[in-house]
Amino acid sequence: MSYQKDFAWGCATSSYQIEGAYNEDGKGLNIWDVFCQDKGRVFEGHTGDIACDHYHLFKKDVELMASLGLKAYRFSINWARVLPEGTGRINEKGIAFYNELIDCLLAKNITPYITLYHWELPYELHKQGGWLNPNIVEWFGEYAALVSERFSDRVTNFFTINEPQVFIGLGYITGEHAPGLKCTLTDQLIMHQNVLKAHGRAVQKLREKAHQPIKIGIAPTSSMCYPKTESKEDIEAARQAIFSIPEDRYRWAWNVTAWSDPVILGAFPDEFLKRFESVMPHYSQEDMKLISEPTDIYGQNIYNGIEIRCGEDHKPEYIKRDAGFPYTANNWPITPKSLYWGPYFLYERYKKPIYITENGCASPDFKSFDGKIHDGGRINFLERYLTEMEKVTDKIDLRGYFQWSLLDNFEWHCGYRDRFGITYVDFETQERTLKDSALWYKEYIKQHS
Repeated sequence: MSYQKDFAWGCATSSYQIEGAYNEDGKGLNIWDVFCQDKGRVFEGHTGDIACDHYHLFKKDVELMASLGLKAYRFSINWARVLPEGTGRINEKGIAFYNELIDCLLAKNITPYITLYHWELPYELHKQGGWLNPNIVEWFGEYAALVSERFSDRVTNFFTINEPQVFIGLGYITGEHAPGLKCTLTDQLIMHQNVLKAHGRAVQKLREKAHQPIKIGIAPTSSMCYPKTESKEDIEAARQAIFSIPEDRYRWAWNVTAWSDPVILGAFPDEFLKRFESVMPHYSQEDMKLISEPTDIYGQNIYNGIEIRCGEDHKPEYIKRDAGFPYTANNWPITPKSLYWGPYFLYERYKKPIYITENGCASPDFKSFDGKIHDGGRINFLERYLTEMEKVTDKIDLRGYFQWSLLDNFEWHCGYRDRFGITYVDFETQERTLKDSALWYKEYIKQHS
């Protein structure tokens, strides 16, 4: 068991969660800028207006990455920072910011990985219907073309869309996230179609404008499923469970296959078609060809999973967690085996080189009397998960791992309550302090590079 020679050891962030500078240098508003102004939506009224002030402090943050020996950095472009209205007018100051960030990363031998969409929908496009408007396919294509044209001379790795399960599931089904809507099932499935088609158009435009050969993928998420034992029956039950569609109509979006099957395999799973046949929008052959535009890599954000065994009826049976089961600070179960079986099942089905585009945990971090942050729980979490991930390296084509996250940041509707970073951020002073987990990760990278 060993990692590939050029394995991408990195950290991941997203623009709204760290950049701040929400109204500086010509940036337009996005849906999170507006959502956070509606008091009561976010924990204690927090906003991302300043966040980690990465917009002004990015050089220090790149120095932090270099000090940890990171080989790669995955970040998102804020769509409204480069196209304030979402289309048309280009904000050259926004372009300049990302150019300087990319140049700083390369100067430190850190490979940049760009995510086009980590939920930063320009508010001007939202007012025109956003993901409900079929024109968003071309809007997103225009945006992708700009990103490729301006950055692909130095950046060769791109992910189109981050966690469609989440921004549709929480933004348009439950309303917990921006833009805070509770849409009908019919509208949800129209948005599902537009997201898939927008991904395909972005793949086309990224390649069309690329200055050199590039690699493109998508970065979805979902709970992974892992077998209780390594019996053939339990493994098959876990395989069936991970690729199933939740029956709860409010959680249908939280799955792997409704998103990844059409993108990678060019077809929807039968279970999805049968369940939603009466409310699904029409898909033409041209639509499916666009959606399945060939990609090179596959990202998956993996945080936790569900233990499965084969039931007496030979169907997957979900195993109830015991009393005292370990959970993270934000109440997510700690399930290290999900970082073995998740990538294993995904590679088996999709046969694409895999990146773990996010993995990490929230921890109740605080400064001790010695001025340090002793986050032993996070070290325990990472060691357990990475031990499982290492076991699967000789069975699949695993290309990289991005720890979430480099910095404590704005965690969406939870504001600054949940700390996911390996670097402690004092949000009043913007002082950064490496946590014990950061130093542990540094040593782990050194030992496994």
